[in-house]
Amino acid sequence: MAEFLRRQNSTESKFWAIRDVSFAVRDGDVLGVIGRNGSGKSTLLLTLAGIIRPDFGTIQTLGLRPTLLTMTTGFETDLSGRENIYLQAAYFGFSRSRIRERIDEIIEFSELGSFIDAQMRTYSTGMRVRLAFSIAVHIEPEILLIDEVLGVGDASFTEKSRAKLRELMKKAHAIVIVSHSMSFIRKTCTKVLWLQEGRIAGFGNPQDVVNAYIAATEGTRAPVRALP
Repeated sequence: MAEFLRRQNSTESKFWAIRDVSFAVRDGDVLGVIGRNGSGKSTLLLTLAGIIRPDFGTIQTLGLRPTLLTMTTGFETDLSGRENIYLQAAYFGFSRSRIRERIDEIIEFSELGSFIDAQMRTYSTGMRVRLAFSIAVHIEPEILLIDEVLGVGDASFTEKSRAKLRELMKKAHAIVIVSHSMSFIRKTCTKVLWLQEGRIAGFGNPQDVVNAYIAATEGTRAPVRALP
């Protein structure tokens, strides 16, 4: 798939964030990406989103437009939540008229109530994540990339988000989720990619890959059955 590097200081020493990573995701797939911090998960999403380019290799999205949802989604803190909905919609390439048709659904799903007209600087992390997720799923992206946002918030919102993702699976071509929640990955994903030190340590059935990952982090090993 692709290789990425970061240069250090003035020397030519290199650190490969991701190397020798190759995989395919089909229509309707929900791919979970797991691994310890620093394994290359967020780098992978940034590259799939087209924000950074690989030094080697190629990424093919077959003309489909990826939408990246992260904990650091670019909200303007001096604007209200409502104003940020329009701002994010513009960032994703949607017109004001189109988002106006869906803004009530977005606000209702986010459960922010009257806080939607408060400045974003007053929002907690959980409130920001709920709003960001609500915007992303209601603009129905062709490829949705989610970076560790569903582990923030209460259990009821997480369950509602999971249900919304299942609904979105019928419309989006593919969803890629980075998460440390193994229970969420098991229940939601159709495939799992396990990254370790920038390389693929496992790829395939969610139960098999997650079990192998947990075994490895506990100091034991379990076999991974790869999907064809």
